[in-house]
Amino acid sequence: MYNIRSCGGTTCVVRKRGEETVLPVVTQPVLVVGDLILDEYLIGRATRLSREAPVPVLERTRRRVVPGGAANPAVNIARLDGRAVAVGVVGADEAGRELQAALAQAGVAVEGIVVDPSRPTTTKTRILAEGSFVHGQHLARIDHVDRRPLGQDVEARLLELLSRLAPEAGAILISNYRNGVVTDRLIAHCLALRERHGVALLVDSQGGLARFQTFDLVKCNRAEAEAELGRPIPAAPGERAPLLAALRKRCQAGAVVVTLGSEGMAWLDEAGYGEAPPVRRATVFDVTGAGDTVIAVLTLAHLAGLSLAEGCRLANAAAGLVVQVLGNYAPTRAEISAWLAGQRGGEVRAGLA
Repeated sequence: MYNIRSCGGTTCVVRKRGEETVLPVVTQPVLVVGDLILDEYLIGRATRLSREAPVPVLERTRRRVVPGGAANPAVNIARLDGRAVAVGVVGADEAGRELQAALAQAGVAVEGIVVDPSRPTTTKTRILAEGSFVHGQHLARIDHVDRRPLGQDVEARLLELLSRLAPEAGAILISNYRNGVVTDRLIAHCLALRERHGVALLVDSQGGLARFQTFDLVKCNRAEAEAELGRPIPAAPGERAPLLAALRKRCQAGAVVVTLGSEGMAWLDEAGYGEAPPVRRATVFDVTGAGDTVIAVLTLAHLAGLSLAEGCRLANAAAGLVVQVLGNYAPTRAEISAWLAGQRGGEVRAGLA
C-alpha cells in the first residue's frame, strides 16, 4: 500500500514498506512532438425527438475546447510542474488559434508550432447531451482531419525548430496519433538529436512500434502490442513477461510499457519485468486521455532518475484519476497525492463542468 508523506513545492514522496520514492520537479524542458489536436465539446440538453430522423434535438448550453492529441501530454507535464514545449503543426484557422491559446493558458510553450495554411487544424468535435445524469452522454463525434504526410517545406521547418530547441531539452516525447506529423524523417532526426545532445527519447506509439528503434522507452496499449506481436497478451499476469521481452527485442528499446486497461500495466527494462494493478478500483466514466497522462508521468519520472517500476506506479495512480473525468483531464500533484493516500474527499471535478 502506498501512502503520501509529503507532496507539494519541490517534491512528491511516496512511501512503500519503509522505502521512499521522490519525484523532484523537473526543470529541463520536454519537447512534446506529434499530432496536435483541438478537442471540441458541444453540450446541450435533449428537449425532444426530431421529426426529421429518430434522433434527439439538443438545445446547446455551452461549448468547451481543450488541447488533445499530442497537446494533451504537454498539458499534463505542465500541470505536474514540468516545462513542456509543444512541437507540431496547426492550420491557419480559428481552431489552430484556439489550440495555441489553450496551450499557452495551460503553461505550455508554443514556439515549436508551425502554422501550415494548406491543411486544417485537426479537430475532434464531440456532441454531448446532459440531463439528470452526473456525466454527459456522448451522442456523436465528428473528426476534421487531414492525414496527408507533411509537405517538405513544413517538415523542414519542424525539423529546424527541433534542432533549435533540443540543446536545452531533457527529453523528446513523441505522441503519435498517426495524422501525418510523425514521419520517418522526423524520427531519424530525433535519433540524431539524441546522439548530438543526449536527450532522452520516449514515444507513445499508437501502433507501428518497430518504427521507433532504439528509443529509451516505448509505450503502447494492449491492443497495439498484440497487433505488433501477432498474438494476444495473456490474462494471467505470470505469463506476460515473455511477450514483453519479444516486444522490447523487436523495438530494440531501453524499456517497454504496456497499459492493460482495468488490469493496470506491465513493463520491462534492463532491471527486469514488473506489473501493477490499478492503485484503487475506480468508476470509469471516460478513458480519453489516460494514455497521454501515463506517458507524461513516465517522461518526468525518467528525467527525475526514478526506476521504471517507480514511474509506472506513479503513472498508474495518475491514470486512475483521469478515467473518472469526462473529457481530457490533466491531474495535479496534489490530486495524485490524495488518490494514492486514499483520500476520497479530494476527488477531481468533472472535466467539462
